[in-house]
Amino acid sequence: MRVALIVEYDGSQYHGWQSQPKLRTVQDVLEKALTQVADHPVNIIYSGRTDTGVHATHQVITFDPQSTRNMRAWVHGTNALLPKDVSVKWGQEIADDFHARYSALSRRYRYVIYNASIRPALLQGNVTWQYRRLNHELMQDAAQILKGKHDFTSFRAVECSAKSPIRDVHAINIFRQGDLVILDITANGFLHHMVRNIAGVLMAVGSGRQEVSWVHEVLQAKDRRKGAETAPPYGLYLVDVSYPKKFNLASLPLGPWFLGQLDESCVTRC
Repeated sequence: MRVALIVEYDGSQYHGWQSQPKLRTVQDVLEKALTQVADHPVNIIYSGRTDTGVHATHQVITFDPQSTRNMRAWVHGTNALLPKDVSVKWGQEIADDFHARYSALSRRYRYVIYNASIRPALLQGNVTWQYRRLNHELMQDAAQILKGKHDFTSFRAVECSAKSPIRDVHAINIFRQGDLVILDITANGFLHHMVRNIAGVLMAVGSGRQEVSWVHEVLQAKDRRKGAETAPPYGLYLVDVSYPKKFNLASLPLGPWFLGQLDESCVTRC
């Protein structure tokens, strides 16, 4: 039996998702809890890594238990053993040919910016504060330059180990909801720091420090040094992973919870 779970976590207190020696990671605390429920060591396969301080509302994992447990045990039993900033939201048995990473068709991230002159006291570690007023309409125009299949070398971290810098951005939109500006992006895959580097470039445009056309120059340069500063990790969320319909994974609200349900018609008018 193969089990699939959807996991939510606040990454503020973790050194990223992936297990690392002598560091606290989300993968480690989750495997520890699942091992207790299963009563044998559990190694999980996951849909994608997130960096230190990055969050998720829809991290997909799978594992192959040797013991028999019902789904309530895998979900509620595991949650009872997890720290309060990690939660299993959903689970089901899944076909043996399902792979959390390699079966994925696309991944979707949201980057949340608190855009006000005074820093927020609440949601610390869960949003990125930008005190300069952002023109989200200019950011939306600039974002469309990045849509499609491109070489994203200018938007990858220097230490990125991906074999190819080519990625296909299926959709990218900017929303404003009160003092929150949200970057919503879906692609077939992402390079290390790709979303945070895109966020940094778009904030430079939105604040008036760069023109919309500059984004095209950065993209064509294929040089990380031509871009903007890497945006902080606090506002970044993995919010969805898409798979072939035959696997019948749950469709859950995208999150994060404090955004509610975004009205996509607000891209250019809110």
